[in-house]
Order: sequence, then C-alpha cells, then structure tokens
Amino acid sequence: MAGNFTGHLEQAGEAEDFANIKVQDEKAPKGLFPFYSNSKTGKFIEIYPLSSSKISRPPKGESLQIEPEVALICEISYNKGQVIDLKPKKFTAFNDCTIRKPGAKKISEKKNWGKNSKGISLTHIDIDGFSRGGVMDTYRLACYLKRDDELHEYGIDSPLIGYSYFYEKLLNWIVFKMNTQNDEGPLESIAMHLKESGYPANAVIAIGSTRYTEFGESTFLDVGDESFIIIYDSKLHTRRSVEKLIQDSNYTVSGLSILHQIVV
Repeated sequence: MAGNFTGHLEQAGEAEDFANIKVQDEKAPKGLFPFYSNSKTGKFIEIYPLSSSKISRPPKGESLQIEPEVALICEISYNKGQVIDLKPKKFTAFNDCTIRKPGAKKISEKKNWGKNSKGISLTHIDIDGFSRGGVMDTYRLACYLKRDDELHEYGIDSPLIGYSYFYEKLLNWIVFKMNTQNDEGPLESIAMHLKESGYPANAVIAIGSTRYTEFGESTFLDVGDESFIIIYDSKLHTRRSVEKLIQDSNYTVSGLSILHQIVV
C-alpha cells in the first residue's frame, strides 16, 4: 500500500509518481500494489519474495532501503468475482524493502526482484477486533539498522493508530480498491491479479511504511547490515526496553513481533 503514512512518499522520492493519481480524500492512501502473486502467467511477481531472516541485494546493485510496515493477514470473501469482505485475523512486522529506481513504470517493479526481497516476521499476533478498543490500539512500530555493531534508529517510532487510514476506514478503502483500481500510472488492477491467482482465500496486506529518521532517509543497505522491524505493545515495552531486547537478541517476549534480517 502506498502513501498511508503522511510524508513517507516524499522522503522515498515517490510522491511525483502519484502526481496524476486522483484521490477524493487528500489523506487517503494513493493505491494498492502487488508484491507477490501465485498465478502462472509468467510475471516476475510470481517469484516468492518473503523471508524472515535475510534480504538479498538486487542483481543490478540498485540502492535499497528498509520500509517498516505492519502486515495484516486477512481472509477474503468474494461474490461473483468481487471482493465483498476482508477480515484481518493476525498482524505482524513486515519489511516492504524497496529498490530506489527512478523511472520505474509500476510500483511493483521496485518491490520484487527475486527471492528474499521482502520480509515478514514469524511471530503473528492475533487480532481480537480490527476496530477501536481492540488489541492494536496500544501497539507501536519501530525500525533499526545495525551496522558495525552500532544500532541506529531507521524509522520514526510511531503508533499504529497514527496511520492515515486504519481500522474500518482502511478495510472499506482496501475492498473498494481491490474491486475498482485501474491499471493507471504506477498502479495496477488488483481485481485482475486476484482473478489470475484463482481468487485466493487469504492475503498478506502491508498497510504502509512509516516516516524515516534523518539517518534512515539518507542511508541505503549494504551487505552485512542487520535490519530490525519491531511491533511492540506500549503497555508492556518502551523504546529503550525494545532496543535492549535487540542488543540481547531476545525476541521471544510477549507483546512483540520482531523481524530481523541480514543483508546478503
């Protein structure tokens, strides 16, 4: 999902890509994009890109950045080829790792360059209700880069409820876009991808990257770097306690989903 956190597209140098995309609400995300499809049509996004442990450098050596996101693991319901319901069952830490590739015609061209080009945590947290008053109210999203044994804050620590669209408003928007988004500019028809994939019953939907710190905005990944994306319950953890868990390699703590990947 593109543009669901204020300011990220500008930092990523992608705002111009969406200059001609019309939206009724200026705060709305700019669109959905595919990063993987299990169809058999010969498209490059049919290569499974998700890893819980490593990021592979792109073969052409393009600049690469972490994109810390929350992923919703959803059940999809259809009626006559139209999505009629989307039910988030779990959420987890996700790395929408992205090539900085000026001039790419579609967002998906920057999102899947082969195996290990994306990241998803193995720790999935149950959603008791995707609405105010539910478990996600108190969770936050943080991101760090470890280089030469030094830990740097890469993304701005942010509450999940800080997303521009969240809960019911987000689900309604996603369902609408799944059914109506056209192949236009950097975007593609999601309905076409769903049809080609045989109308999958489940989907992993990453709901947008947070803003970068100054370090994150200006720092690209190199071999040996370690990426950490953390979703943590602010009732149980603080930013400093999360940093200590990273330093201690202690990832099996309640109220936490950590994605740790090494760049290879």
